[in-house]
Amino acid sequence: MVFPPPADFHGSYAPEDVCFLLKQVSLTPTDVATKERLIQTGQAHYSTMLSAEHPPEAPYLELFHDALRRNGDRLARDLAALARTLAAQAGREIVIASLARAGTPVGVLLVRALRALGLESTHYSLSIIRDRGLDPVALDHILARHSAADVVFLDGWTGKGSIAGELEASIARYNAARGTRLLPKLAVVVDLAGVAEIAVTAEDYLIPSSILNAVVSGLVSRTLLEESLVLPGDFHACVYYAHLAPHDLSRHFVDVLSPKVASHLAGADPVDWSLARRAELRTTAEAFIARVGREFQVADRHRIKPGIGESTRALLRRVPDCLLIADTAAQDLLHLGLLAKQKQVLVHYVPDLPYRATAIIREVREDG
Repeated sequence: MVFPPPADFHGSYAPEDVCFLLKQVSLTPTDVATKERLIQTGQAHYSTMLSAEHPPEAPYLELFHDALRRNGDRLARDLAALARTLAAQAGREIVIASLARAGTPVGVLLVRALRALGLESTHYSLSIIRDRGLDPVALDHILARHSAADVVFLDGWTGKGSIAGELEASIARYNAARGTRLLPKLAVVVDLAGVAEIAVTAEDYLIPSSILNAVVSGLVSRTLLEESLVLPGDFHACVYYAHLAPHDLSRHFVDVLSPKVASHLAGADPVDWSLARRAELRTTAEAFIARVGREFQVADRHRIKPGIGESTRALLRRVPDCLLIADTAAQDLLHLGLLAKQKQVLVHYVPDLPYRATAIIREVREDG
């Protein structure tokens, strides 16, 4: 029998808040333009490369703090409702398996809330990679210690639903290979695509942690699956950005919001995320992706990034072609406007968008 590897990596969080089921590695950064070209021409998978991460500049950082002041209480209320929903379905314990890295800060807050309700809860953060799936070694580690029925997968939001589809497909493969009965039970705060089993809202609002990368996610990079770094029996990999420690806001974010979440627990009710609502959202999402494809001549749906969270990721980490926004004066979109200005990205005002924002990745051809 092959036993799961030991795990004692907590990033910059307190050990009781999360255990990252990730292997720490070193990797030479790839510049954004080169990375984009290699991804789109099929010469490399995105999970084999990382671009360098730098401390956020002061004007952008102020927008994060402003979002935390404006939307922190709303996120706290939503997380209290999510905690109540999971508590109503709880068995012996609740095992939160957050999807690194956007799910991690949300997972820290949620597991603290569950414990405040008197429930036994453990929080792991593991890798899921589009076209590659969930890390099976991380799943082995979890199921060696917990019942499959107690595991809930967690993310901050959904965009098109690609990761939810990847979750379902990879768990089906894992169960077939291991003879287990793990369920692809996905919980999120904001479900734009109607693909989560549990969600609080479909309203596209700014989750403050989505503005930043590693400095609000335990100083952990996006996850990697590069064969020279991830050997058989290893967890998927990550880089720990120790050089960003002076700028780290990971504990600040969760410590500011935890008391707010706790204050809303008494008045929170479980959420009924109905199948009918999910079906309606899926129809809207698919129609929107098709519309953007037609109107902006985008053949590859992976180049379309709907919602504030996905648009932010695209402008921070990719080579965007344009940004669509529904409201030119919305405070929740100020950081996107700043990023678009810095990267000289064209902004289109589209008042009938079903979401507050959508980014489109620039098409890169092999001949440049």
